[in-house]
Amino acid sequence: MSLIDSIKREFRSVIKWENPLDNEIFHLWSDRGDEIKNASKLIVSPTQGVIFIYEGKIVSIFDKEGIFDIKTSNIPFITTLKKFMQFFESEHKSAFYFYKKSVITNVKWGTLSAIKYLDPFFNFPVKLMAFGNYSFQIKDPRKFFISFVGNKESFLVDDFKEIMNARLLQIMTDFFAESKYSYIEIDSKLEEVVEALFKRLKEEFVKFGFDLTDFRVEGTAFDEESQKRIDEISNVLAKSYAAKKIGISYQKLRELDALNEAASNENGTAGVFMAANVGNSLLNNTQNTPQNDIVSRLKKLKELYDMKLIEEKEFLRKKEEILKEV
Repeated sequence: MSLIDSIKREFRSVIKWENPLDNEIFHLWSDRGDEIKNASKLIVSPTQGVIFIYEGKIVSIFDKEGIFDIKTSNIPFITTLKKFMQFFESEHKSAFYFYKKSVITNVKWGTLSAIKYLDPFFNFPVKLMAFGNYSFQIKDPRKFFISFVGNKESFLVDDFKEIMNARLLQIMTDFFAESKYSYIEIDSKLEEVVEALFKRLKEEFVKFGFDLTDFRVEGTAFDEESQKRIDEISNVLAKSYAAKKIGISYQKLRELDALNEAASNENGTAGVFMAANVGNSLLNNTQNTPQNDIVSRLKKLKELYDMKLIEEKEFLRKKEEILKEV
């Protein structure tokens, strides 16, 4: 390379972030082997900022768009002309890190492992999985750069997710353990959950120099074991409620279930006898009930008939017997 070519390069260097990737947050500008020249031009677009590193330290941050002259007067710069005898290489190392100022949207998050806490309604441990997305924006590039970017040539959204999503899980675990949202209400309280988590996570993002602009929970799910136990308890509660509505005990309702199952078993002779015994027991109950009330006995008799546990002939006979007591 001729001396004239080297001198020409002294005046034509342009420092800009060309063709930034969609998923890139920080990017080290490459001089392609050239030393940064005195009188170079730094071009910063409206959606970018630049961190200037000199001898391993941050000496300046360009957070406004524009074209800036890189001169000896405004940075501690050593020109290549001074280092002509050292093959145009300077021992004073400098670098330009570009960073993205625009809001980075739709960053996916998901619980890597189940969130465990005690369900306040069912009173046993449950395991919750959740997923969603968030958006964020760089507010203090210095803070995050020093802690995590360091000397990497590129820092991607996936690199950021690896750092922040691990913290997400801990915050969410603490939140659900403290707030104690039950399985039966978590869907109806989802907006409240999102609002509370957004506030906590925003504080965490600020610690690293970012602003959390949006946070969403797209779905929640409990593990198979928790779901099975909840379904079993829910079935019992539903049957208990049904028994109360028709004025019988839960035990009697279970007997009715057994009767229905036996009656539907075409191959089981024993089921027929069991059905007959349970039916007689229930019919006797209409006579021996402590509430010696004609209307109550007629009502229970009608319920047995409506549930097809006794034939019409038997229903009419018993009804007539009760009415004779009036």
